[in-house]
Amino acid sequence: MGSFGIWVLAIFLIFQSGYGFYLPGSYPHKYVIGDPLSVKVNSLTSIDTEMPFSYYSLPFCKPPEGVKDSAENLGELLMGDRIENSPYRFKMYSNETEIFLCQSEKLSADDYMLLKKRIDEMYQVNLILENLPAMRYSVKDGFLLRWTGYPVGVKVDDAYYVFNHLKFKVLVHKYEETNMENVMGTGDAAGVIPGGGKRGSDVPGYMVVGFEVVPCSFMHEGNLVKKLKMYDGYPSPVKCEATTVSMPIKEGVPVAFTYEVAFEESDIKWPSRWDAYLKMEGSKVHWFSILNSLMVITFLAGIVLVIFLRTVRRDLTRYEELDKESQAQMNEELSGWKLVVGDVFRAPTNPALLCIMVGDGVQILGMGLVTILFAALGFMSPASRGTLITGMLFFYMILGIAAGYVAVRLWRTISYGDHKGWASVAWKAACFFPGIAFLILTTLNFLLWGSHSTGAIPFSLFVILLLLWFCISVPLTLIGGYFGAKAPHIKYPVRTNQIPREIPAQKYPSWLLVLGAGTLPFGTLFIELFFIMSSIWMGRVYYVFGFLLIVMVLLVVVCAEVSLVLTYMHLCVEDWKWWWKSFFASGSVAIYIFLYSVNYLVFDLKSLSGPVSATLYLGYSLFMVLAIMLATGTIGFLSSFWFVHYLFSSVKLD
Repeated sequence: MGSFGIWVLAIFLIFQSGYGFYLPGSYPHKYVIGDPLSVKVNSLTSIDTEMPFSYYSLPFCKPPEGVKDSAENLGELLMGDRIENSPYRFKMYSNETEIFLCQSEKLSADDYMLLKKRIDEMYQVNLILENLPAMRYSVKDGFLLRWTGYPVGVKVDDAYYVFNHLKFKVLVHKYEETNMENVMGTGDAAGVIPGGGKRGSDVPGYMVVGFEVVPCSFMHEGNLVKKLKMYDGYPSPVKCEATTVSMPIKEGVPVAFTYEVAFEESDIKWPSRWDAYLKMEGSKVHWFSILNSLMVITFLAGIVLVIFLRTVRRDLTRYEELDKESQAQMNEELSGWKLVVGDVFRAPTNPALLCIMVGDGVQILGMGLVTILFAALGFMSPASRGTLITGMLFFYMILGIAAGYVAVRLWRTISYGDHKGWASVAWKAACFFPGIAFLILTTLNFLLWGSHSTGAIPFSLFVILLLLWFCISVPLTLIGGYFGAKAPHIKYPVRTNQIPREIPAQKYPSWLLVLGAGTLPFGTLFIELFFIMSSIWMGRVYYVFGFLLIVMVLLVVVCAEVSLVLTYMHLCVEDWKWWWKSFFASGSVAIYIFLYSVNYLVFDLKSLSGPVSATLYLGYSLFMVLAIMLATGTIGFLSSFWFVHYLFSSVKLD
């Protein structure tokens, strides 16, 4: 729990600061003129296949010191990121042109076919400088479009051209000590911000605030590159025009690579350097989504209010005003929910499974809310790669205590306080959702391994995940279960009859109503869902976590209201089997999200190629939908349980 304390302290410091704050591990780095800058490469990515591949899987130039992995966190590895060093070298504020990198070996048949395949599949090269992805600009129909990365090549008239000359532009901002102190909100910036070396503050320095690339296809002359070594100057000028291509790839013909770099001073300050990547477009759509959700909530809240104030309160007041003789007479004429008083708390079918699913739902819901809260505060920015996934894993494991506690306490409540079997329930709660997730991810991982994709989780990481599961998550869930077993169980306000009451025949199947109820929570979610899906599958950056937090809170309220209303409707028609129905009334939103995912695959990811890519998409969607079902179902069940307990604790029937 020490890490949690650090997070709380960090939040406190943020609110105490009169100025802005920096993301953890993202401090400005001062470079003086001539300091070396190193470009890193990430995995090749494509929205056509959704399978990342290593940059060096293609015949690109390798750095002279050899390929080395950059320090990565757990989240980066799970996302398929493989950040490695590259041969591209710059010197701060030193413009260079026609720098020769290398000439590849003559393209073998395999290399030639692989290059053609990657160009056909629209793979992008992703370069990183000072944690900033390379950005490319293009103009289409008068609109300026922003892209991260650049294509491997392009196909023109049945010929394949590779982009072998890169024109870099590095935007820099002058490093000013006094400004840094103000922004950091501290009087001793030198002690907080890592400097660029043992230099005095009087030496002018710069910070990297932008990184742009223009890819070109240029035909180098074979005679000129034969004697050149890496980083030599190419003897003739290279005309870099983004609109023309001139380097076709052919089997048995080598490819030469060159680059140029220009530095430009910019007004962009360090805290704003990610603004170009995180520009939020269509904020009106997000507000429309929230307004739409509020209308649904208000409508449902009105129904809940009517149930509580008019129906329930009126019935209870009438009943309490009668004398004993009249009450006895009224008991014989009871109708609706009062008739099921002796059955309403009868144990459901498969009670252990319900307890396990509710426990896991609490864990997932807590993880989602806490992660989105931290992301909204700025702790999980895209500037810190992999922190979102790492944070989710961390919070999920810690909240194993909540899962065990809720599952076991609910189990004891259903068992009328019996301690028997609590350890089994806690153990199953620790293994239910992670077990299904592990099965899905392992199956998908075999597909990625077969395709030699960097998206495949390495075996060593598999072992780490298993250790985290069984050495941290499972023990914490068992500890939570122990506390749940020690806590007093919730006592029912009424006795349960020995013989179950017969449920009258219904005009419509009750499960039809339950499945239809999922449309209301889906209505509050689907607009934001489009942006999330675009972020995951279309390579767009999602950073409107403030909106997402609001939508998440609204979703919790809608799920609670929907389930509560449906439970009351079932009780009114003398259907006392409300336990599972209350869970799936709100949990059925997962069905609509899965159908939306299929719709997104068919209409928005038309270019997704091959059965492997489609299987990966559907597999990850199934995993996401299962988590959503458990979380939303738990909200519905707990709100209904509270409502039924409140309702029947207000009436005394013998």
